[in-house]
This record gives sequence, structure tokens and C-alpha cells, in this order.
Amino acid sequence: MYETFYGFSAKPFQLRPDPHFFFGSKGHKRAMAYLEYGLSQGEGFIIVTGEVGAGKTTLVRNLFNGLPSDQIVAAHIVNTHLDPEDTLRMVVSAFGLPYEGASKTDLLTRLEKFLCDVDHQGKRALLVIDEAQNLSARTVEELRMLSNFQTDDKSLLQTFLLGQPEFRTTLHSPGMQQLRQRVIASYHLGPMDAQETRAYIEHRLATVGWNGDPSFDDGAHAAIYAYSGGIPRKVNTLMDRVLLMGYLEEMHAFGEADINTVISDISEEFQLPAGQAAPVPAPDAIPGTGLGALGQELRTLDERAGERRASSVEVLDERMMRLEKSIVSVLSILKKIVATPQGAVTQPVDNQE
Repeated sequence: MYETFYGFSAKPFQLRPDPHFFFGSKGHKRAMAYLEYGLSQGEGFIIVTGEVGAGKTTLVRNLFNGLPSDQIVAAHIVNTHLDPEDTLRMVVSAFGLPYEGASKTDLLTRLEKFLCDVDHQGKRALLVIDEAQNLSARTVEELRMLSNFQTDDKSLLQTFLLGQPEFRTTLHSPGMQQLRQRVIASYHLGPMDAQETRAYIEHRLATVGWNGDPSFDDGAHAAIYAYSGGIPRKVNTLMDRVLLMGYLEEMHAFGEADINTVISDISEEFQLPAGQAAPVPAPDAIPGTGLGALGQELRTLDERAGERRASSVEVLDERMMRLEKSIVSVLSILKKIVATPQGAVTQPVDNQE
């Protein structure tokens, strides 16, 4: 909607990860260096953790854009609410192999043959698993076992694990010693600082043809950083709303008060309606209920529902873009109507087919 108003070639702050907008903050550059170092080693596990919205998936997509297809065969898995055997099926499927109706033995045999064929072609196989914090200890162990596929002088499969900070709890649990011994590098991706956040905003704007319109003063940037904490996804969410307000109000300059107005609007949208009670805690969180198993099942169902919602973000974003373009034409007509002098005669419309 606001792209045309500001002369942008696209939305600069879309929610879906897009390597086209990759910004190399100090933390992101170091994380990329770890991933590239892992690729150069060709074996073991590389682990990258970070807060929700820190840009881990964008890192992966940026990495994939630079992978030499004639040297590396890569698979990317994001659905991690799976038991160990389903995870094995997902790995086999991610590499394009048949998996339906196959036993675990068949799946392992097919995967080993595929990895050997890749090696004979002079290539390497890379498995990237996103949202690793959802993996159970048994599932992580199943993935570790896959690293046992190797020839006399090299490993046939390398694995990158990316997840939220709580994955480190799994990694450092007592049963993960063998996995830790195979981790060749680990990095935690933190938030951007205030200066990087400003550079990040200007980078994304410049990527879509920004020429200084709209402008943001120092107070505006300070307010953006205070709200987002330097987390890219939070910056994107806020900035998208700021530019939408700018379009509706025909604004070309933003200050601290303008940013705080949008922040206030966002905060109000997430408040519970008056009189509505707060969510009831899961049964296993209530002492003495004896419903631990049921509570765990309910939580698992809720997590899966959340995952489905997350996986639909890209589709919703595209639908919103189409809706916004439709609204533009309607608003343009309304503006013309408002601008027409009272009593002016409008020309009849020729309705001939």
C-alpha cells in the first residue's frame, strides 16, 4: 500500500525471511562465518542459537543462496515436532527419497545408499535443521547416529542445528556427551545494538529504492530501538506499521512521538478485552492435579498449532500485499471524491460493453 506513496520497489519490512534483504550486523557476520567454517570442515555439527526473530532462518537462506550446487546437496527441515522415527522419515523426504510405508531399516538403507551416491559424485550432503529447540533428546540422538555414515576417510553427512536459546539446555544435558564431542563450532546470535539497528533499517529501505523519503530523526530511531531491543523481526513489525501510518496520514518525516503512537496502537491490540480472564495454565502446571500427561499432550498440541500458524506467515503476508494493493485504488477514488468541489457536475460513465 505505502510502496507507491514512498516510491519503493517492494515492501522493505516484510515478515518472511528473504536473503535479498540480508544485513550483515556484527553478530550475523560472525554467525555466517561459523556456518561457512563448518562447510569448509565437511563434517560434524555446527550449532547456532538465537532469540525468536533474531534472523536465524534468514542466515540459512542466505547460506543456501551461496551454496555451490555442483559440490553440496542440501536439505532444510523446519518441522521439528516429531518423534525420532518421524524425524528420520523427514530427513529421507528432505533429500527427495521415498519414505511412505518404509520401515526404519529401509529408511536407513535408502539414506546410506543416497549418501554414498552423493559421495561418488564428488559432492557432500548437508542437513540443516531449524527450530532445533523443539527436538527431544531422543530425536537429537537419532540425528547424531546419522553422522555415523562415513567412508574410510570422510563423513557422508554434515548437520547444522539452529534453534532458540533453550536448545542449549538439551545440548548440555547428561545424555548429550557424544553429540557435544562432534560439535565443531557453536555460536549464539544476539540482538543488534542501537547503531546496527539504525543501519539495518536504512539498509532495508535502501534495498527497495529509498532516497531519504520518509526521514527518521534521532528520536525516532531511539524509540524504535527501545521497543525492538535490536531484534530484526520486531523492527520489521514496527516499521511496517509506521510506514502504513505514514501513508494514511501522508507523512514524510517521523519523530519520537510518531513512533510511540504506533507502539501504543500495537500494545493496545494485544491487550485482553475488558472483563476477559487471563489464559488458564496447563493442567500439569497446577500442583496436585495429577494431570501431567494430559497437560503435556495439550501443550504439544498447542505447540503444533503454533507451528502451523508460523508456517502460514508467508501466505498471509502475500495475501495482505494483494489486499493492500486493492485498498490503494479505493482510497484514491475516495480522495478524488473529497477533493471534488461541492456541487460540481461529474461526467457520466459510459457503460457500453
